[in-house]
Amino acid sequence: MTGSALHDSATNCVTAPIRVLDWIHDSLCRSTMSIVVILVLLAVAWSALAMGQIHNPFRARTSQVRLWRRAFPSASKRQIGEFLALFADAFSFRPTETQKFRPDDQLLGVYRAVNPAKWIPDSREVERLAKQLRSRYGVALADIWDERMTLGALFAHVQQQKRNAARHGAA
Repeated sequence: MTGSALHDSATNCVTAPIRVLDWIHDSLCRSTMSIVVILVLLAVAWSALAMGQIHNPFRARTSQVRLWRRAFPSASKRQIGEFLALFADAFSFRPTETQKFRPDDQLLGVYRAVNPAKWIPDSREVERLAKQLRSRYGVALADIWDERMTLGALFAHVQQQKRNAARHGAA
C-alpha cells in the first residue's frame, strides 16, 4: 500500500462512521419534523371541526321546540323559529342548532357555555344581537337588558313589541 492509499483508507475508517451518524441525525430531524407537522395539522383540523359547534350542555340536547310551544302557546312555530334563528346567527351558531335552546336559557349562560374563558360578553356578538333585534323587531336590547335575561324573556319582549306595533298600525 502506498502512503496515499493508506491515508485514504484511514480517512474512510474515520469519516464513514461520521457519515452514518450524519445520516441518522438527518433522518431523526426529518422524522421529528414530520411528527411536529402531523401534530400541528391534527390540531388545526380539530379546531376547525370544533368551530361553530355548540359546546356542552347544548350540543347534546335534542330539540326544545316543545318547551317553546308550551311557554308561548299563542306564538307560531315560524315566529319561534325566526327568533331562534336570529339569536343563533348573532352568536354564530349553525342553523341546525337553533332548536337546542330552551326558553329558560340565560343569554349570558349560553355565551359563557360557549366561551368559558371569557366572562364578559364579546361586544361584537351582543352588538350583532342588539342590531338584529332592533332591525327585525324594533326591540332595543339596551332598554330591557338584565344579566339574568333568558331567551324566553327576550322572546316575550319581541312578542309584546309585535302586538304594540300591530295595535298602533291598526289605529
